[in-house]
Amino acid sequence: MWQCLSNPFIRLNQTQSYLTSKWFKALLVHRLFTSGAELTYSYDGLYPGHIQTTSFQKALLAVGSGVAALQDPYRHDMVAVLGETTGHLALINLRERMKNDPEGYTILTERPRIRLSTLDLEKMASLPDESFGREYLRFLEENKVTPDSRAEVKFVDNEELAYIMLRYREVHDLLHTLLGMPTNMLGEVAVKWFEAAQTGLPMCALGAVLGPLRLNASRLQSLFTSLGPWALQNGRRARCVLSIFYERRWEQSLEDLRRELNIEPPPLTLSASNKRRRQI
Repeated sequence: MWQCLSNPFIRLNQTQSYLTSKWFKALLVHRLFTSGAELTYSYDGLYPGHIQTTSFQKALLAVGSGVAALQDPYRHDMVAVLGETTGHLALINLRERMKNDPEGYTILTERPRIRLSTLDLEKMASLPDESFGREYLRFLEENKVTPDSRAEVKFVDNEELAYIMLRYREVHDLLHTLLGMPTNMLGEVAVKWFEAAQTGLPMCALGAVLGPLRLNASRLQSLFTSLGPWALQNGRRARCVLSIFYERRWEQSLEDLRRELNIEPPPLTLSASNKRRRQI
């Protein structure tokens, strides 16, 4: 019984070890024991890796992952779980927006993936500066990140919505490129403000609210007086960023793609230096 109950938490890299206190950990474990419900792995063909959970279990995972992500925003596994367990309504809305967009509908039909195995890195490296593909590759190189380390979806109980969540994760770094934001804390918070306004995902809203708590005074000033208003305004008015078949836009200029999506260039240029390496 204990192994069945605890296995999903072990697979999430021991979420409980990041909670704020021993009594809180004990409360989660006690309530999980006394709920009478068991976490069961789905073999009904929803999608590979899907873990079936009840609403109560999703709430436990949301609380645990939320506290863990607050303690360490670079715990992207915890951020991923938080997004999956709280984003159902937002994912439904994003699905409708994609279905009402011809390019978005094509993405839902063809299900493209952004992985190193699907990227022609040699061709992208040969593209001219300021092309979208070349600037995305430059972003990966400068920030030492890779699209292959994005977590697979586990807790979304609908196959199409699970793909939309996965697509959101895989285009996150493309948004960094479009917005001209590095992966330091200020850059991540600015992207979260944009994503919160654009997607409505609670995970993004939480990151937008709590992220500034980790910024120093000068960066807070930059966020609240410049980057934040710019990110919110552009997130609200931009075309649905999940409805763009980016894999077919590598040769398009970054400026032209921004114009098509109704995204203004950033008001500040942030350096990619002095950042913590991000495991995505």
